[in-house]
Amino acid sequence: MINVKREGKILTPTELPFESKAVLNPGVWQDGNQVHLVYRAVDNTRVSSFGYAKLQGPTKVVERWDKPFMSPTLAVEKCGLEDPRITKIGDTIYMTYVVHDGKNAISAYSYGPDLFNLKRGHIISPKIPYKEAGKIFSFSKLKDDYYFFQSFYQQYGGRNVLIWHKDCILFPEKINNSFLMLQRVLPDIQLLKFESFNELKDKYFWIYNLFNLSGNVLLEGEHGFESRHVGGGCPPIRTPAGWLLIYHGAQEFNKKRIYSAGAALLDLADPHKVIARLPVPLLSPEADYELYGSVNDVVFPTGAAIFDNSFYIYYGAADNCIACASVNLNQLLEELLQYKK
Repeated sequence: MINVKREGKILTPTELPFESKAVLNPGVWQDGNQVHLVYRAVDNTRVSSFGYAKLQGPTKVVERWDKPFMSPTLAVEKCGLEDPRITKIGDTIYMTYVVHDGKNAISAYSYGPDLFNLKRGHIISPKIPYKEAGKIFSFSKLKDDYYFFQSFYQQYGGRNVLIWHKDCILFPEKINNSFLMLQRVLPDIQLLKFESFNELKDKYFWIYNLFNLSGNVLLEGEHGFESRHVGGGCPPIRTPAGWLLIYHGAQEFNKKRIYSAGAALLDLADPHKVIARLPVPLLSPEADYELYGSVNDVVFPTGAAIFDNSFYIYYGAADNCIACASVNLNQLLEELLQYKK
């Protein structure tokens, strides 16, 4: 395997009330030599808001706000905002994220002309309970694991719990005049196409997509480090070799669950086609700050930046701090292409 360099911790919790428990899983926006981080900040009641920091170059913190960048204000957000991902399409910045009301974990988005003038959009998840989705799954020829997670979350949140819908991540450009978005209906990563965000308000749009969910699966667990599930990581990066996708995989044991970062290449013209995929993790928990924290054994990638030919991956480490790792981009692509599908 190629050499992946740990750059170390970038941000840790502070004494400020809104981020005293943990900081993790940053959305990343690179603007030239500056990197903007909008990160999940957890207070002592375990309610999450978003914090903000600015880096000069890939790792030097030059600004960090002492107040939240965005706080939960709506009923669907009352238990927190989680895991932002940032993408620019045309002249608009989009930030997708998870909202949690104590029972349901679903996705929403904000948008605007720049990162500091975002307007809340609406929910972009199916407002369909698992008990209804299970009936739809039976028409989509899905594997048994989908029914396992249906049962698991119904037991966790009750019979009316909505589909647990996370890791909604936009591609940074439209393809054939359509938005393309990664999503995760456990246990796989699926690809969603839509013309307008207003479509995502329509229950029948989602029913149709759930009927065809098996046909929209992009990645499912193939290797040991992703045997429980796979989910989105960083927004896709356009490269000459294809869309570079850094995602996460989870492996379950009786006493622990390990989250690692994986890598894949998708076809530029048709991202439904997987060109190549590493059979082993790009990055797994090894450092103390990845092994021990609020949740042990976690490397959870959520954003990336490129400086010269160095590819920097920003991730939540043990659900406690924000760390960074780097790899030579050309070497990563060469390594991936050794595992062409």
